[in-house]
Amino acid sequence: MILRSLLFVPANSWRMMKKSMKEEADAVVLDLEDSVPIDEKETARWFIKDFLEEVENKKMKQNIIVRVNSAGTGLLQKDLEFVVQKGLNGIVLPKTESKEEVKETVKVLEKLEKKRGINKKVFLIPLIESAKGIINLREISFSSERVTAISFGAADFLRDMGKSYVKLSSNQYELLHARSTISVTARANNQLAIDSPFLGLIIDKEGVKKESEIASKLGFKGKFAIHPSHVKIINEVFTPTKQEIEEAKGIVKAYEEAVSRGLGATTYAGRMIDEVHYKQAKEVIELMKQIKEKEKNGNEDDF
Repeated sequence: MILRSLLFVPANSWRMMKKSMKEEADAVVLDLEDSVPIDEKETARWFIKDFLEEVENKKMKQNIIVRVNSAGTGLLQKDLEFVVQKGLNGIVLPKTESKEEVKETVKVLEKLEKKRGINKKVFLIPLIESAKGIINLREISFSSERVTAISFGAADFLRDMGKSYVKLSSNQYELLHARSTISVTARANNQLAIDSPFLGLIIDKEGVKKESEIASKLGFKGKFAIHPSHVKIINEVFTPTKQEIEEAKGIVKAYEEAVSRGLGATTYAGRMIDEVHYKQAKEVIELMKQIKEKEKNGNEDDF
C-alpha cells in the first residue's frame, strides 16, 4: 500500500469532501475529530455515510479513511456505526495509548462488517499523540493484523510533554525520540510509519519540505497534510528520484549477475554491494511500480 500523503478534510464540509477527490493525495482522511465542533459531529457522521455510499461502487485512486473520535470521548462507538460502510478503506484511531483500545475497535469493526456484508477488512492506523502511547507502542503495533500503519501527532505529543509546537528547534530534536520509536516499531512489524502534519504556516512550503525530509530520513513512508497545497510537496519527498531509481536498477542488475556467477557480493559505481543493498534496491523499484500503477488508475470521471 502507498500512503505518501494523507489529506485531512473536515467531515462537516460536503464541498471540501467532494473537492478532495480531485487532489493527488494517496489517501483522503475524513475528519470527525479535531476539525469538527461537538455540535456538528452528528451532521458530519451523516455526511460521511452518504459520501461513502456515493463512492462505494466507484474506482478510486485514493484510500478513503476516517479519523474517528478517540476511545476516551465516548463517541467512538457511534462514529463507527455510521462510517463502517463498503466504501471505507481505513480508520485513524486518535490518541491511542493501549492495545486494548485497538482490540475493542476491532471487535466493533468485525461486528459491523459482518452485519453489513463487507468482505474486505477495514484497516487501522493508530495515531500516537502522548508519552504513554510511545511507551506502549510495541503492544499497540502488534495488537491486530488490521494495523497497517502507525502515525504520529506532534501537536498533542508536545502538549503532553509540556512543550509548544510553535517553538520547535530547527532540526526538531524534541520529536526525535518519538519519531524514531514509531519508525523502528512500524518497520519491525512491516507497517508504514506516517508523520504528523506540518504545524507551521500553511504558506511555508519550504517548511513542509524540510519537515518531510526529516521524517523520510528517519524511515517514515508518508505524512499527513492539513492543506491541499502540501500534498504535492509531500509526494515528491516520499517518491524515489530518477537518480535513485536508476541506481536501484543498476544495483539489482549488478547483484543478480554476480549471484549467477556464484558470488555473494560485487561492486557498483565504485561501492561494494551485497544482499542488503539488493533488497533495498528492489524495494525502491517496487515502490515506484506501485506509484505508477496508482497514477494510471485515476478516479472515475463522473465522480
